Amino acid sequence: MAGINVTGLTTSSTFDWQSFVTTIVGQDRTAQENPLQARQTTNAGKTGALSTIQSDLTTLQSTVATLNTVDLFNARTATSSASGWTVLASAGAPAGVYNFNVSQLATASSLTGTTNLAAPLAATADVSGVSLATLGTATNPTAGIFTVNGAQVSVSLGDSLQDLFGKISAATGGAVTAAYDPGTDHITLASASPIVLGAANDTSNFLSVARLDNNGTGAIGSSARLGALSRTATLASARLGTPITAVDGSGNGSFTINGVSIAYNVNTDSLNAVLARINASAAGVTAAYDAKADHLSITNRVTGDLGLSLSEGAGGFLGAFGLASGTTLARGLNALYTVNGGATIVSPSNTLTDASHGLAGLTVTPTTMGTTETVTVTANTTAMRTNIQAFLAAYNAVQNDITSQTQVISANGQVTTGPLSSDHDVQDWGHQLRNAVFTAVPGLGGAISRLQDIGIDFTSNSSNLAIKDSTALDNALTNQPDVVSAFFQQSGTGFAAKLGTLFNGFLGTNNQPGLIAGKLTAFTKDNTDITTQIATIETRLAVEKAQLTASFLTMQNAQSSFNQMQTVLDNLFGNNSNSNSKK
Repeated sequence: MAGINVTGLTTSSTFDWQSFVTTIVGQDRTAQENPLQARQTTNAGKTGALSTIQSDLTTLQSTVATLNTVDLFNARTATSSASGWTVLASAGAPAGVYNFNVSQLATASSLTGTTNLAAPLAATADVSGVSLATLGTATNPTAGIFTVNGAQVSVSLGDSLQDLFGKISAATGGAVTAAYDPGTDHITLASASPIVLGAANDTSNFLSVARLDNNGTGAIGSSARLGALSRTATLASARLGTPITAVDGSGNGSFTINGVSIAYNVNTDSLNAVLARINASAAGVTAAYDAKADHLSITNRVTGDLGLSLSEGAGGFLGAFGLASGTTLARGLNALYTVNGGATIVSPSNTLTDASHGLAGLTVTPTTMGTTETVTVTANTTAMRTNIQAFLAAYNAVQNDITSQTQVISANGQVTTGPLSSDHDVQDWGHQLRNAVFTAVPGLGGAISRLQDIGIDFTSNSSNLAIKDSTALDNALTNQPDVVSAFFQQSGTGFAAKLGTLFNGFLGTNNQPGLIAGKLTAFTKDNTDITTQIATIETRLAVEKAQLTASFLTMQNAQSSFNQMQTVLDNLFGNNSNSNSKK
């Protein structure tokens, strides 16, 4: 009722009825809503505690599922005495020590084409028409200077090779002459005295491009042929010494490798494009061009003494690259080795698998030969122990949280309780888990039927588990992994199965909600109902406040009328009294 300011219901007193109404309504609200809100707070605490335990149980369930993984206790570790060898042992590989002696490593079959594929720089000794800008060497020459016998020779890309020869002669006063031999595709330098090439301040790479090196004499020639193929130009303009002619009118041709057809076009395809097409095909080979040696090679992608066949008509791509005739197959080699001094085993691959040596799950990839190397296969106890420790940590987390959430502590006359201290179901979950991990697994018939048998037991005065005998655990994992596997994984009655039944009850399954979900649903529903009740109370309190306010307004109005009447009467009787006294 904001805005109403009544000073009092009587002329002689002041009564703040608005504060009175607020107080009365507030007291009613406290009396009715506080117990409900306290119940909501309690429910929220229980919900949080249950959610924590639910999360812990979910983690524990995950660790138990890992312990129930088929390959965990079959995991193996393989090591080798040879540096650089790769050894792998899959689950279930037989443990043991194996001596490998490799007498021969496997190689791949290959074909290498003839050399000198590129056309020479010129067909004759006259190189006046051969421009330095388009010389046709493996590396393009650069403009600048180079030095011959201490004299600088200027290189301009607009010069012909013959022009440059003239500059060499002029710079040396005719002492050094240069010429080109089309037969050898070499540049030669001649002088009556030893020639000295190059200087620290040369700026042109011509001497390197021409493959001219000092030899301490007056006769220097190129160390190799100068003409080189262009791998990026079309095949028709790649400077091939033998042109490709076995193509149709549009420049299309094809050849086969291992029965796989490779198509090309001399007018649109470069050498790089054809090589990429070969390597991407199903021929199973790798084709590569060696610019330094100037030859093309084709190699099987797999090792071993396997064939490699090429086919194309005369005048085709293979002929131009020296692979059509007169090429000898370099047969691949098979790997030869022994295991534990047995008979020699042949393998086309250097990856020696159980298909070759018969040791299930063991793969050995040697990189050296001629010595006996030891391969040791053992149980992978690291993985086993790591997962067991993860289970122990998760189990202890569940027990610790159940204890803290359900405990009742009395100290110094004060009692402290956990959110779930009155929930005996939750308290019993801890007992059920303890019993499940404590009881023996039936039907194993061996030395391992309890956690204690592998060195795991409860800590003193606690529900927590710990590795009490690390040696016993290591011995069990190393020497009896199959028995340990049966303990954890036996169908229906094994350790994992027993705990799995509890998890289904606590956490539920895909078809059935668990106990925790049921409790959480109940608390959520109760809090929702409480919220509805509080809303109803608020509506009722609003009506109560309105009624009280209306009543006090009525009383205020009546008081106002009374006061007005009193004033009138006072004035009336007061005036009459004064008149009579004067008479």
